[in-house]
Amino acid sequence: MSEDEKLLKEAKKLPWEDRLTHKNWKVRNDANIDLAAVCDSITDPKDPRLREFGPFFKKAVADSNAPVQEKALDALIAFLKAADADAGRYAKEVCDAVVAKCLTGRPKTVEKSQAVFMLWVELEAVDVFLDAMEKAIKNKVAKAVVPAIDVMFQALSEFGAKVVPPKRILKMLPELFDHQDQNVRASSKGLTLELCRWIGKDPVKSILFEKMRDTMKKELEAELVNVTVTARPSRKIRAEQDKEPEPEIASEAAGPGPSEESSADAPQEIDEYELVDPVDILTPLEKSGFWDGVKATKWSERKEAVAELTKLASTKRIAPGDFTEICRTLKKLVTDVNIAVAVEAIQAIGNLARGLRTHFSGSSRFLLPVLLEKLKEKKPTLAESLTQTLQAMHKAGCLNLADIVEDVKTAVKNKVPLVRSLTLNWVTFCIETSNKAVVLKLHKDYVPICMECLNDGTPEVRDAAFSALAAIAKLVGMRPLERSLEKLDDVRRKKLAEMIGNSGGGVTTGTSSGSVQTSMGNISGHESSDSSFVKKSAASMLSGKKPVQAAPANKKGGPVKSGGNKKSDGGGQIKVSKSVEPEDVEPADMSLEEIESRLGSLIQADTISQLKSTAWKERLEAIGSLKQQVEGVQDLNQSVEILIRLLCTVPGWNEKNVQVQQQVIEVINYIASTAAKFPKKCVVLCLHGISERVADIKTRAHAMKCLTTFSEAVGPEFIFERLYKIVKEHKNPKVLSEGILWMVSAVEDFGVSHLKLKDLIDFCKDTGLQSSAAATRNATIKLIGALHKFVGPDIKGFLTDVKPALLSALDAEYEKNPYEGASAVTKKTIRASESMSSVSAGGLDSLPREDISGKITPVLLKSLESPDWKVRLESIETVNKILEESNKRIQPTGTVELFGALRARLYDSNKNLVMATLTTVGGVASAMGPAVEKSSKGILSDILKCLGDNKKHMRECTLTTLDAWLAAVHLDKMVPYIAAALTDAKLGAEGRKDLFDWLSKQLSGLNEFSDAGNLLKPAAYAMTDKSSDVRKAAEACFAEILKVCGQEIVSKNLRDLHGPALALVLERLKPSGPFQDSFESAKAISTGPASRSSLKVGKSVSNGIPKHGTRAPSSRAISTKGTRPDALISAQDIAVQSQALLNIKDSNKEDRERMVVRRFKFEELRIEQIQDLETDLMKYLREDLQRRLLSTDFKKQVDGLEMLQKALPSIGKEIIEILDILLRWFVLRFCESNTTCLLKVLEFLPELFGTLRDESYALTESEAAIFLPCLIEKSGHNIEKVREKMRELTKQIFHIYSAQKAFPYILEGLRSKNNRTRIESVDLVGFLIDHHGAEIGGQLKSLQVVASLTAERDGEIRKAALNTLATGYKILGEDIWRYVGKLTDAQKSMLDDRFKWKAREMDKRKEGKPGEARAALRRSVRENGSEIAEQSGDVARSISGPIFTRENYAHPEFHMERHLMPRTLPSTNGPTDWNEALDIISFGSPEQSVEGMKVVCHELAQATSDPEGSAMDDILKDADRLVSCLANKVAKTFDFSLTGASSRSCKYVLNTLMQTFQNKKLAHAVKESTLDSLITELLLWLLDERVPHMDDGSQLLKALNVLMLKILDNAERTASFVVLINLLRPLDASRWPSPASNENFTARNQKFSDLVVKCLIKLTKVLQSTIFDVDLDRILQSIHVYLQELGMEEIRRRAGADDKPLRMVKTVLHELVKLRGTAIKGHLSMVPIDMEPQPIILAYIDLNLQTLAAARMLTPSGPVGQTHWGDSGANNPSPATHSADAQLKQELAAIFKKIGDKQTCTIGLYELYRITQLYPKVDIFAQLQNASEAFRTYIRDGLAQMEKNAAAGRTPSSLPMSTPPPSSLSLSSPKFAPLSPLHTNSLNDSKSLNVKAEPTNFNLPPSYGEDDRALNALPSRGLTSDHPEFRQHLGDQRNERFPSGDDVASAVTSGTLDAIRERMKSIQLATAGGNHDSGNRPLMYVNGGLSHGIASQLTHASDRAVAENPVQGGVLPMDEKALSGLQARMERLKSGTIEPL
Repeated sequence: MSEDEKLLKEAKKLPWEDRLTHKNWKVRNDANIDLAAVCDSITDPKDPRLREFGPFFKKAVADSNAPVQEKALDALIAFLKAADADAGRYAKEVCDAVVAKCLTGRPKTVEKSQAVFMLWVELEAVDVFLDAMEKAIKNKVAKAVVPAIDVMFQALSEFGAKVVPPKRILKMLPELFDHQDQNVRASSKGLTLELCRWIGKDPVKSILFEKMRDTMKKELEAELVNVTVTARPSRKIRAEQDKEPEPEIASEAAGPGPSEESSADAPQEIDEYELVDPVDILTPLEKSGFWDGVKATKWSERKEAVAELTKLASTKRIAPGDFTEICRTLKKLVTDVNIAVAVEAIQAIGNLARGLRTHFSGSSRFLLPVLLEKLKEKKPTLAESLTQTLQAMHKAGCLNLADIVEDVKTAVKNKVPLVRSLTLNWVTFCIETSNKAVVLKLHKDYVPICMECLNDGTPEVRDAAFSALAAIAKLVGMRPLERSLEKLDDVRRKKLAEMIGNSGGGVTTGTSSGSVQTSMGNISGHESSDSSFVKKSAASMLSGKKPVQAAPANKKGGPVKSGGNKKSDGGGQIKVSKSVEPEDVEPADMSLEEIESRLGSLIQADTISQLKSTAWKERLEAIGSLKQQVEGVQDLNQSVEILIRLLCTVPGWNEKNVQVQQQVIEVINYIASTAAKFPKKCVVLCLHGISERVADIKTRAHAMKCLTTFSEAVGPEFIFERLYKIVKEHKNPKVLSEGILWMVSAVEDFGVSHLKLKDLIDFCKDTGLQSSAAATRNATIKLIGALHKFVGPDIKGFLTDVKPALLSALDAEYEKNPYEGASAVTKKTIRASESMSSVSAGGLDSLPREDISGKITPVLLKSLESPDWKVRLESIETVNKILEESNKRIQPTGTVELFGALRARLYDSNKNLVMATLTTVGGVASAMGPAVEKSSKGILSDILKCLGDNKKHMRECTLTTLDAWLAAVHLDKMVPYIAAALTDAKLGAEGRKDLFDWLSKQLSGLNEFSDAGNLLKPAAYAMTDKSSDVRKAAEACFAEILKVCGQEIVSKNLRDLHGPALALVLERLKPSGPFQDSFESAKAISTGPASRSSLKVGKSVSNGIPKHGTRAPSSRAISTKGTRPDALISAQDIAVQSQALLNIKDSNKEDRERMVVRRFKFEELRIEQIQDLETDLMKYLREDLQRRLLSTDFKKQVDGLEMLQKALPSIGKEIIEILDILLRWFVLRFCESNTTCLLKVLEFLPELFGTLRDESYALTESEAAIFLPCLIEKSGHNIEKVREKMRELTKQIFHIYSAQKAFPYILEGLRSKNNRTRIESVDLVGFLIDHHGAEIGGQLKSLQVVASLTAERDGEIRKAALNTLATGYKILGEDIWRYVGKLTDAQKSMLDDRFKWKAREMDKRKEGKPGEARAALRRSVRENGSEIAEQSGDVARSISGPIFTRENYAHPEFHMERHLMPRTLPSTNGPTDWNEALDIISFGSPEQSVEGMKVVCHELAQATSDPEGSAMDDILKDADRLVSCLANKVAKTFDFSLTGASSRSCKYVLNTLMQTFQNKKLAHAVKESTLDSLITELLLWLLDERVPHMDDGSQLLKALNVLMLKILDNAERTASFVVLINLLRPLDASRWPSPASNENFTARNQKFSDLVVKCLIKLTKVLQSTIFDVDLDRILQSIHVYLQELGMEEIRRRAGADDKPLRMVKTVLHELVKLRGTAIKGHLSMVPIDMEPQPIILAYIDLNLQTLAAARMLTPSGPVGQTHWGDSGANNPSPATHSADAQLKQELAAIFKKIGDKQTCTIGLYELYRITQLYPKVDIFAQLQNASEAFRTYIRDGLAQMEKNAAAGRTPSSLPMSTPPPSSLSLSSPKFAPLSPLHTNSLNDSKSLNVKAEPTNFNLPPSYGEDDRALNALPSRGLTSDHPEFRQHLGDQRNERFPSGDDVASAVTSGTLDAIRERMKSIQLATAGGNHDSGNRPLMYVNGGLSHGIASQLTHASDRAVAENPVQGGVLPMDEKALSGLQARMERLKSGTIEPL
């Protein structure tokens, strides 16, 4: 025994692991062999040994010794065969090891490795396998990559796509396509082809082809042609193998029908959707500017935005996301006025539906109603896109039949029949594409809908309903429908049955053909599985490396299959012959014995035996005998085939004797011509032999006759198809040449309608003309000539690549056979009915058109949009190549997308590409013919735009394309596009000239062309063009148009003409006589408002071109002889002199301004705008003026201006009404180059603007938008003088248009292309900073643009920019660096030098330092900050109050700003960002104000975080100003957003207000007037129906709601109540933000009142907890005013009508009475309770008190029914108490009563002291006659003490509020304010000023006692400071409105109280005359006015005291909370602090 043997023997004892890892390779080898043997012996997959062996293979397969490694792989294969899916746990580590070590080994090792991988797949470890493959293909060694690809290929081809997911393989392939090794590339191609077999070509193309190089694409495209077999798996996974039953049993069970197993094996339909990864489109959509685009006003921008979405959504699969907002936007865009936008939106919806599928179902249901409604549009493009989108929604599963029932019900009731019919068509489609179960479930819903529509009045709807019913019947059968169909009449039932029958037939044939295909598929599948035992490589799929798969063995299958494939590829209609199976044309072999046996007795036996004879004479005799016998056969039809087979066998086609041959052919000819049906099989049997006989001159005539007979029997198409191959492959060239000659005769006999022309032409080109034999070539030329006779010159397009010599021969042949077309008569007909039915479409349409849709691939379309111009050019060339390949005859199928891609290339930046595209478009049009009109989607308009190019070459190219287009489509289809192009200003003069020339050329060849009438108008206007070339071309064209149009058409089209154009046209028409009269009417219409007499005069005037005086006519005017016309013109001018120069009666300026597009950038006027201007001028100007202004002669224009200039002072008002029209005319003059006229305009405009300034008129925004862009753009004129005038004019404009609004126009000038314009604009910026700095303060950031100009190359621009920045430095100082943006070091250094120079200059001129003025203002504002802040805020309101309304003649915003500028200057240039921010908010545009609001929000946030800090105090001072600014801004921002802008500024305004009102301190600091304007504004916008349609409208509404609630919560409650009660009155119409829609003004006010009532309800609900926070006196006063304004009559009327506002006021009053009880009467200090008649509120309070007391809901302070009014009849029956004396007595009595009480004696004495001060003449002691001396002494002493206290500034601390402190203490004691008996009544209501003091019917609580501090501790509410300017305002007018001090003195000394009372009334009336802003509540008492007020008050008080005396003792003490009324009144008194009287 050798050493090795010993070692192996010993090793066998070791454990497996040791053996397999042994250091000796032989031991390891032996171990692997043993392991394989053990695994082979294992039969149970659950054997525990398998689990033991599993971990060993990881190391074993990685063995370094190659033989051992192979054996390890053998062992692994045995293990995997024995194991089951459990082994998958070892798959990862083993596969990784195999990939790492085995794939680079020996071929055998690699093969075994692949077998291992296949077994892993079989064990379902597919994911691990593919993970390993991903690593393998990354191997740097190409040798290892190829096996990896091969094994994937094998796995896929054997297991199929169900087991091996193609998605992962698809992801791996792209990197392999670019591999450097060619074998890897070849294998990857093979794997791709295998994928195509499994998942189809299209998915693979769309996913992979974009990632390939072009060369690889072309190679694969070529290979894909061979991939036609539908793949089937040939191997199953282990689990399925175990389940599989025995094959024999399976086949038995299957029976005759298809087995279930076979259906399971059917190729799996793999959805491409599942193969691709979802793409997120929302993120790129956001970045693309989609949201701005869809809101754009220009339709093209909207379309581009939606097109971007369509493009993004065209991806195969879209990642789900929130598409809600997108769908909302699309819903709006579907109804867009522009069709193109709507179509794009509909296509986008379709793409989203395809890409999102079920994720789009909710959105689909949301969009469906609007899509169905849109079906009413008749535009084909729109209808097509709608149909496609609706079908896509259903196909993608977004909608099912159940979802759409309700929408369909609605749609079929639509009044538009088109909607009904198309909806039903769509329902039919949905039913046909749904499964049976769904339709069965829902047919009950749909059948009634269809039944109802069967009675529709429109035939299309009825037909659609029939189709839908038929579709339902097809799926669910007739039984479920029987009951419904009973109602149908017989005719309809029959029609329905026919439809169901027809469609049913179609279905059955379809299914049968389908089954044929699948059976064929099965055959091929089995073949492939047989071959799969051989190892296959991926590269073997390629045609170069693998023989083409052989066809199935039996000959029958071959042609059938190819035919089937052809039909299915066509995708069109599969023709179904009457027999279910197609005719079998391939004859099977049959022996002579079999033939003889089947012939039987038909032919004599000796005849057959003689035919076999070797002697030719016997054969000749036999054939003659046979002929006689055949002719004698009665029923020949049964024996045709067997007789033909006999003749083909004996004597057969090898017969050498000519006579026998001739006789045989004659017999065959007889049979073919006599038999009713001659089978194609028989033709096939004979054809080869007869074609050979044609070559022999002796048998040629017989053979050709026989072929013709065959053609009659089975149709020439079949004969031709068979002959092509036979004659082509035959060795004898005579067969080919003579065969072709027979074809010539056949074409002449049968025509071309039954031939496939493409095949015939290809045969001629490839075979006949290429032949080396001259006879063949000549025969072919004859054949082509014969074809020319039938199809015409189009055939030449198919023969362009033929040699020139042959072409000339062909041309000669064409001349011999001229085109006869339809008149060419055929000589023979075809018997076979089948062939009649199969007339090829190609034959009828003369030459065939090829379907190129397959070649227009997504890759081609994408590369047409490539960023690389070379790729784009290559793609255009590819399209040309496709056209060449299709012989320039194509079908329209699939070309819509191609035209879309080519349209984009017409706008290419590369002009050469544009020209190439034009050529291609022309080629496509020629190739497609008339169908191009529909497919091109209006590309003609884009072609015409290319004429606008200034390069002649481009224009020539465009005209060539137009020629090609015209050849395909008739001119009438082109006219609408041409007419539109001629009116396009962008076309340019040269383009218009070329187009007119082209039109003239085309029209000259026509005799009559009515559509040319549409060209009259553009031609007429072009005759007045600036360019002489255009005028000349237009005139020539006009002459042609007149020639081809009738008189009626010309007169009809000229009614739209006006001005010079009409005159020129009439001149042209004059020679033609009859036209003239018919145009007088047109001219009369066009001359507008001029009188008839002037028209009559005007008829003879130089044909409409006016002349003035003896001036020479302009070059464009038509010259006339003599001086007669001049005389007439002057007469005409005289005739109109009496009329007004401007006729503004029918002017509607608002409507015109609404049409103005507001742009900052200037755009040249378009032709239609000029036409509109002419119309307007003719409408509003006197005839002589309009003639001058519309003249083309500049001198006449100057005359017209002079007329206006003279009349200007007297027509200021009228000129304002038509200012916009005049400004448009001036813009037109600016655009023209005539300097004389321009200087005259610049002379006139300053005068015009001066007049406007005198009229206090401000330019509207529309007028500015018309004029300013042009003025700024043209300010850079090349003549210095003109520039100077324009500069001055621009500066003058700032007097009538705010600098702030004009600033953006100037900034646009900085971007101009004209350097001089930019210099002028820079200078203007400097001017504005210097003179209007305050106004443009918020826009200083734009200085960045100016600063950037310091880097320009042009020295002049740099100089201007530096000068402007130096001006800015002078004003702003070092702050300017904040505004200039980022600059280079060089720029900074330049600026620094300029700033230093500026500082030195200022120093020399003693102008101070830069920015010093600003700094001084800062200091002054710090010292009096609050005053300035208040001043700026209050003046704004005091001015805006009376002036500002929404609808204002003279642009109120401007007035306000102009008045405000000087006052707000301090705060505009203020010290802090806060003040600047407030000014930006006040005066900036909505967008600019956002910056200010950001600063404010930041400051508010900081102040709120430190509430005790000083910041909050500073903000508190400015709170009211802030809210006032924001309230004014609300309307501006919302109006701005309604124009289509973003709602960003609206959100900022509302957010800033929210932050303000979240802070209670700030909210309380807002004044009542501000609160009033804010609440009104918010409520109005809440009601505005336009808000929901704004950008983020729903969010804005929510924000408005929340803000309103926050205001009600935190604002000062009293002010809120007062404001809301005031708002219950009807609102002024001008306050509404939008014009009334369709609801009337009352309805709008009703809505507003309802909203106010809701707010009041919210406040009233919490009144119980807030009763002591409100000033009841103020609330009661506002209720009083409301009720008084209504009056009792109105209240009664409204009570009956249940008026909400009145009911709310009563509710508030009821709640107050309920909460305060009788104490409520103590709060009537501001209600004049002694007026006559008694105030209405008193009656309501009494009524509430009684009702509540009766219900025991309050505790009265006195007996029930007791009232406190002095004028109540119940308590004061004596009228004497109304006198002043009586009142004073009552008051004194009450005071003495108090003095008598210990607790109130001090107060009593103080009150008495005040009486003595007020009424020095009254004798107090006369009232105390009955009192004791001691009491009188006590009173004297007390009064003396009081006098001392008053002098020392002391007062009784427990003084009740009802007795106000004396006026003398108003300033000396800060605790008390002066008495304000009149309060604000005079300001607010102009009502009676008699204000009563609070009744003194209560005692103060002990806690209030003597503590004087309680008064100081009262929280400050209401108005905390007075308004200085308002004070000053009143002070200036005090002599007019208030009595002087002398008057007061005299009044007091008059002695009688009656006189005092009368005097008081006069004061009240005088004060009532001042109607001031209700916000300035406290009134100032000037001179003596105050004492009268107090006197009046105290007089009333004394009266009440007497009346109330009896019940004084019963008064209950007040609780702590009862002080609230006192607090509020003290606040009111405090706030009245004013200067010393």
